[in-house]
Amino acid sequence: MARVNAVPQPDLVLIYWSRNPLVPGSARRIQSVRVIGNTSPCTFTLVPGARLINALNCLLDNDIGFKVVYRHKTSAISGVLLLKRR
Repeated sequence: MARVNAVPQPDLVLIYWSRNPLVPGSARRIQSVRVIGNTSPCTFTLVPGARLINALNCLLDNDIGFKVVYRHKTSAISGVLLLKRR
């Protein structure tokens, strides 16, 4: 009888970010994060209040394997990102 293996599910990270509206050009900061799966070794960068660029630099590193699959600005100072790793 043939052996059936489960297909590995992708890791997903949904990030909601915003900027300080009172400071023009302020850094994008993480407001909330939802992780489905595993974000190791970047878990420490995915905390509310942290800079978005630091999390993206870690997640988008070629060795980690995440890619942005959805990006949307919800207003002039906020938006969402969805990243996926196979």
